[in-house]
Amino acid sequence: MQEKELIPQLFKTEYRKIISVLCKLFGIVHIEIAEDIANDTFLLASETWGLKGIPENPTAWLYTVAKNKTKDYFKRTKIFSEKVAKELKNAQSISHEMELDLSEENINDSQLQMLFAVCNPINSNESQIALALKILCGFGIDEIANALLSTKETINKRLYRAKNTLRENNVDLSFPSGSDLGKRLDNVLSILYLLFNEGYYSSTSKNTISKELCLEAMRLLYILTENDKTNVPKVNALMALFCFHTSRFDARFDQIGQQVVYKKQDKTKWNFELIEKGETYLNTSAKGNQISKYHLEAGIAFWHTRIKVVEKEKWNNILQLYNRLLQIEYSPITALNRTYALAMAENKEIALKQALKIDLKSNHLYHSLLAELYSGIDIQNQIEHLNLALKLTKNENDKLLLMNKINKASG
Repeated sequence: MQEKELIPQLFKTEYRKIISVLCKLFGIVHIEIAEDIANDTFLLASETWGLKGIPENPTAWLYTVAKNKTKDYFKRTKIFSEKVAKELKNAQSISHEMELDLSEENINDSQLQMLFAVCNPINSNESQIALALKILCGFGIDEIANALLSTKETINKRLYRAKNTLRENNVDLSFPSGSDLGKRLDNVLSILYLLFNEGYYSSTSKNTISKELCLEAMRLLYILTENDKTNVPKVNALMALFCFHTSRFDARFDQIGQQVVYKKQDKTKWNFELIEKGETYLNTSAKGNQISKYHLEAGIAFWHTRIKVVEKEKWNNILQLYNRLLQIEYSPITALNRTYALAMAENKEIALKQALKIDLKSNHLYHSLLAELYSGIDIQNQIEHLNLALKLTKNENDKLLLMNKINKASG
């Protein structure tokens, strides 16, 4: 592999590890120092490997450089002895030769602690997502702006405010304990769920960015599955949901990038290995006594991956899961999705009556579904709602899909 290909790949996998360990050492209040050392490590790799070639063990090389740069930093500044040591609760004896612990155990612990710190609810959901992409996923400002359909200026301000909030509140990197763990874990799962949805339901037409967001959410969630305290049923349920959704990612778009609706997807493009992994995680999630919304959504996604089942049976199961999901956590979008399952399990007329009761008139998905339910029943209403959906959507792929439907219905 060429140096130009390897360094970006290692940046995605090792940057989060190095910065997490550094932040555990320096404290969250000095996150910029950790970022500088991590960035300088990869900059030196880019310069050195381009001239001397790729070392035999690139990861070990990066870790050695990070350790040396940390030692150099301690020697150059008095901040360690004067400030950092006072802020480290367990600091007994401080040495300028303190070793940066990049053992597998410390890396795993540090990443988990950093995930909880970054996903701290004292920041807004948007800020938590941006911070996760920057610190834990190694995304650049341009990548974050493109992924979140924002500007570099907005992202920079969001990151600055988020880091400042963590500093001002002196957020502790220690692992949550007791009842606090459950609450904090719920928030982490919520942020990863939102991050995944930013990719899966993205309004950007750049499929590579969208898929990368989904994969990053899965990578971060995997960290939780590796720790006994966080490897709980709802974590496995969310991972199952991610696997099932991601398995159909490539089938959701055709060769020219236009969206393909579920019933017309080329099933040979589904990733059946991911589906099997999803089934494993779903089975593991069933070991607990509680059912979360992630369990039910994973169950719905599971039935969407079934091929060799009677359609009526599939949609009946999906409908029942939607019924339970609405009981646990009602949302208009969930109710809207349920009406499609109702149409498939029963008929369009029954589903249409239910859909018209939902107050989502400013949402393009609402009008898209009504158009689907009116098809074959009332062409005039079908076209009217397709036009309303076209007017409301900001997604270029959705616009093309809707225009094709309008032309077909009008023709």
